[in-house]
Amino acid sequence: MASFVTAEPDHLRRHRIARLFQDGRRLRIGLFGGSFNPAHEGHLHLADMARRQLGLDEIWWLVSPQNPLKPSDGMAPLRARLDGARHLVASRHHIRVMAPEVEFGTTLTHRTLLRLRQRCPRHRFCWLMGADNLVGFASWQRHDVIARTMPIAVIDRPGYSYAALSKGRLLLRSRLSPRRLAAATLRGSGTAPAWCFIAGRRHHASATALRRQGRKDGQNQSRQGAFVERHN
Repeated sequence: MASFVTAEPDHLRRHRIARLFQDGRRLRIGLFGGSFNPAHEGHLHLADMARRQLGLDEIWWLVSPQNPLKPSDGMAPLRARLDGARHLVASRHHIRVMAPEVEFGTTLTHRTLLRLRQRCPRHRFCWLMGADNLVGFASWQRHDVIARTMPIAVIDRPGYSYAALSKGRLLLRSRLSPRRLAAATLRGSGTAPAWCFIAGRRHHASATALRRQGRKDGQNQSRQGAFVERHN
């Protein structure tokens, strides 16, 4: 009896870690880490702004198995979060969704970035983060190592602009415009890490709000079901 092998869809194949780590091209890549619990339009907006302002070839979404700064309660399984993010970016061929920390055996960003640089020495990486994450950056383990070894692009988020700029002056090194950061650390020969602040139209979506709305919808459905049972 003949056997048939179903080809893996391209929108899933492009996310395979082994394939990415064997890529011999020299690319400019933005690294965007998070729980993606769940991934949403705000994440897409951040990625689109960063790519446009910095001239990135690709953006890698690094889905954390478990953020050490967040409670595990309410955290969806990693597979569900990966599947949701990959479905969301299906039409964005420059975005790749992965969970390299499973292979690396760490959930600490500074170690993950070190391993990525070791595995992909030809690529030029830039760490992407929302302004809300920069406000809490001092609580990240070895945040000083990240700032010292990786250019950072901070994308504005509603309600965090001034606090993020203040934290950036305290915690990060020289600030450049997005264009100068890209020229110095992503396209040029400059090696001194710097950071930039990308301002523009802000997106109000948040994973916390989506989870809260999901719980509320679930409660409403339960109440509706109980009402139907009582009145039938």
